[in-house]
Amino acid sequence: MRDSRGNERAPGRDVVETGELVAGSMTRAVAGLLFDPEGSAVRLDERLAACLRDAATSAAELPLTWERARAGAVLAFAAELSVTRSAQGRPVRTDGFFHVSTAARSAAERLVEDVVQAARATTEERRVRHLGYLLAEVVVSPDVDTALAARALQLAQSCSWRQLVFLAAVGRRDRTPLPLGALADEPRTWLAWGAREDVIDLQRAGLLDPPPAVARPGAVRARLRPADLRLTRRGVLVHRLLALDFVREDDLTGALADLDLATP
Repeated sequence: MRDSRGNERAPGRDVVETGELVAGSMTRAVAGLLFDPEGSAVRLDERLAACLRDAATSAAELPLTWERARAGAVLAFAAELSVTRSAQGRPVRTDGFFHVSTAARSAAERLVEDVVQAARATTEERRVRHLGYLLAEVVVSPDVDTALAARALQLAQSCSWRQLVFLAAVGRRDRTPLPLGALADEPRTWLAWGAREDVIDLQRAGLLDPPPAVARPGAVRARLRPADLRLTRRGVLVHRLLALDFVREDDLTGALADLDLATP
């Protein structure tokens, strides 16, 4: 296939542009940034751009359209936030993260592969944006080593989209106070029960404090309110690297409504 100038189109470019199904039309601009940088108004560190191009080219062989779309979208989101972070004075790290050291691949290349695989595997497309953001945050964060990045990705993969939204809500509690209504011990609807279980699982996973209360015979158990929740150190890691401050307000409102909170 050839582009409008008669040049052979790179298969990886088509993958990134297919990401429009998930990420919208910005993927076309990112495809140009990666595969025709001379024609782009912005710049991306070439070390990162090379990793993203290689991953996009590898994903061109995927047989399922939506898998290719999620792969292309996660790479586009990573490039998008990397450009933003660079403009904010946070350039791509220079501590050897892109240096080839193991099995002829760098830590950056291995992380890109892991993130693309995670994006391909999810069917909750809204998670893809923040998986890409994780990659972008790690490549500008020299305080995050390979093992810590892998831990954050593993934790992110263990969370549903709604659980990530709950983490986002708790993470911005200082700017947007959380509801004072109590979570029902036995919610009336299945929707509320499922949302309540999401919160309990986050507590059990050590992402939210306080931990789940242990029922004692004859004791009156205090009812938990969203306003009582705090991010643990583990929760802060996920919140920071997935850039959950970018979760949209309507997603926060919807997730909190699912809890069907009692009136305080």
